[in-house]
Amino acid sequence: MQYDFDRLIDRRGTDSSKWQFYEMDGANLEWPEGEGPFGEDGLLPLWVADMDFPSPEPVVAALVERARHGLYGYTGRSHAYDAAVVGWLGRRHGWEIDPGWITNTPGVVTALYTAVQAFTDPGERVLIQPPVYHPFTYAIERNDRIPARVPLRYEDDRYRMDFDRLEAAAREPDVRLAILCSPHNPVGRVWSAEELRRFGEICAANGIVVIADEVFGDLVYPGNVHTIFATAAPGFAQNTVVCTSPSKTFNLPGLKTSNIVIPNEALRKTFNRRLERNGVLGMNAFGSAAVQAAYTHGEDWLAQVLAYAGENYRYLVAYLGEHLPAVRVVEPEGTYLVWVDFRPLGVGRQFCRDRLMTEARVYLDDGSLFGPEGEGFARFNIACPRGILAEALERIVRCLS
Repeated sequence: MQYDFDRLIDRRGTDSSKWQFYEMDGANLEWPEGEGPFGEDGLLPLWVADMDFPSPEPVVAALVERARHGLYGYTGRSHAYDAAVVGWLGRRHGWEIDPGWITNTPGVVTALYTAVQAFTDPGERVLIQPPVYHPFTYAIERNDRIPARVPLRYEDDRYRMDFDRLEAAAREPDVRLAILCSPHNPVGRVWSAEELRRFGEICAANGIVVIADEVFGDLVYPGNVHTIFATAAPGFAQNTVVCTSPSKTFNLPGLKTSNIVIPNEALRKTFNRRLERNGVLGMNAFGSAAVQAAYTHGEDWLAQVLAYAGENYRYLVAYLGEHLPAVRVVEPEGTYLVWVDFRPLGVGRQFCRDRLMTEARVYLDDGSLFGPEGEGFARFNIACPRGILAEALERIVRCLS
């Protein structure tokens, strides 16, 4: 079927984090009545990675059917669920897995926290490559570990790994774990197989376990190919925890269901023991139904979403190119997030909150959230109707011109 992504759906009354709440000092706060997106001068939220598109119709139908059943008891993982996940990874990514390798968590962020606790001790360091998804840093620091920061190199409007610095950092004896963002949030890189091999070889040579956050792995634009890190070279699977989820792919984050694939039995047992100690048990009944429907019947919807997001990206580039030509846009190879460099305009830290939110009435994620390397940048979520994106860009141009 053909989906209409131009249609704006009113999200009032749904407790939407994107539309009803805002982040302040790590807390998620609800907008006071009359403020935020639903006030007289409504804020346009292009921040948190949450689409403004309804999920595929087969997913909606499966959830309605499950709700009508009327019993929402404790839920286990069925053979049908396993078949859906195994089939998706095989068809989309060419990775043939054993269902016994899968562990379920309420989300990839839960898996990151669990992995840091399971594979490192307090005071040890965890390798990350900023600017990067901020919960990486939270998972490390809130568990009394230390980030080993190896910033990406930003050259010619494109980001690359700094392999010389990676090698130096990996040789440090207290670096026990690395978290890889692939595809990368926020800069949109889809790492090549060769880049992944070099990264993996550095980690393997130094006894570093890799946590591969591949939550955006299905959202890749034409001309790019996502390589699951565990498949990038022989032996990588035995040193890797691969974090997958349909949450970003099919707009299901609120159903709290992720699939963490750990081929190495010893790593899997260590990870699962930590989950049990933290009381993370069972599955979401609705998440189970949604995953099976999405992975079985959602590919046509996904193709349409990627096409629409690509058109939104081209619209953004053309509009900013005409009205704010000094601003540089980093072309995303994957995700529905766009990383924009506003530094040529002389903006300061937190300019998204201090200027764009208050003056332009547009809510973007400020680049500094992703590390000091992101200061002067902003992250746009373009998974929204084009009318919302167009209005947001017009407001930003009026404010910054």
